[in-house]
Amino acid sequence: MIPEKQIPTKAFVVDAPKSPFVLQDVVLDEVRDHEVLVEMKYTGLCHTDIVVQHGAVPVGDYPAVLGHEGAGIVRRVGSGVKDKTLSEGDQVFLSFTTCRKCRQCQEGRHGFCRNFTEINFGGVRGISAADSPITSTEGKAIRGQFFGQSSLSKLAIVPETSIVKCPAASGITDADMASLAPLGCGYLTGAGTVLNILKPKPTTRFAVLGMGAVGFAAMLAARAQGVETVIAVDIVDAKLELATSLGASHTLNTKQVPDLAQRLHEMFPEGVDQIIDTTGVVPLLQSSIKALGHEGVLAIVGVSPRGATLNIDPLELMVNCKRVVGAIEGSSDPATLLPQLISWYKQGKFAVDKLATVYDANCLSQALEDLQSGKIIKPVLKWGDLS
Repeated sequence: MIPEKQIPTKAFVVDAPKSPFVLQDVVLDEVRDHEVLVEMKYTGLCHTDIVVQHGAVPVGDYPAVLGHEGAGIVRRVGSGVKDKTLSEGDQVFLSFTTCRKCRQCQEGRHGFCRNFTEINFGGVRGISAADSPITSTEGKAIRGQFFGQSSLSKLAIVPETSIVKCPAASGITDADMASLAPLGCGYLTGAGTVLNILKPKPTTRFAVLGMGAVGFAAMLAARAQGVETVIAVDIVDAKLELATSLGASHTLNTKQVPDLAQRLHEMFPEGVDQIIDTTGVVPLLQSSIKALGHEGVLAIVGVSPRGATLNIDPLELMVNCKRVVGAIEGSSDPATLLPQLISWYKQGKFAVDKLATVYDANCLSQALEDLQSGKIIKPVLKWGDLS
């Protein structure tokens, strides 16, 4: 039995900006009324974790436990949790959390929550680590509930608002949980941007820039919606080959085709209808706007370097009715979108099992190295029997 008020576990702690992820013993405090204790089975590694580790998003205190693509098992439920069907032993996926009070949240567009940055990067209990559920074994406060989770931990205290219970009839196995762990951010962002913002038609000429986890999720969602023309764009041939095997109708390697707009117009003289950019590479963004046809839309989900400038000709946008939109977490409601993606996965329409590479939790450094080298698409940590 886990003691009620002192819960020992292990977590990857970032001591300060630009410090490494260090696996160490930590202590969780009691589960509050609206919270749930989750034993993590798998945790996806996201680029955002690395950005925050490097201090590029200066919100909240350090030391901190990051991680926001968790999948696990419920071990304790707070007395005030509203979902009375949630109980010990349930399989759950973890996602971001929001205020639930602003107009965007009330409309179900949780990714556009007005308080998104403060809540998710700062921590749900409060931006200060002093109100965190995590401390070191010496009693030093460690910031937790990053994106509601801090799921780079064997155990995590999570607000109910970050929990999505796995549908009972879905028949999710342990291997499925490994493949689906990134649902809460990477896959949700790509698929949600397609379903909630772009909403392509089967005849839409659709391009995806950057075939990482977000890009593949966008491509798979477009294909699941019946889009016939899907152009996958990357600089790694192996990723483009995988994209073809998963349904891309065309591929482009921008190392071999330096002028993206010119090449897309050669392929489609009227331009493409929709582009989702996951790279944040400014020259690609500039080319994308030129590659759009009349009434074309560019959706930006990739993060560009701070201070980068995107030069947009207002006249070109107005005359050609082009639009540029931003998307955070696909403007999604995780409670609605995640079950849909799980259903697609079980039907073979959302083959994210082809994207994930599983590493033992104590091999995080190798996983990060492989991700940054482009060797893999989506690293997922397996907690296993780590104690």
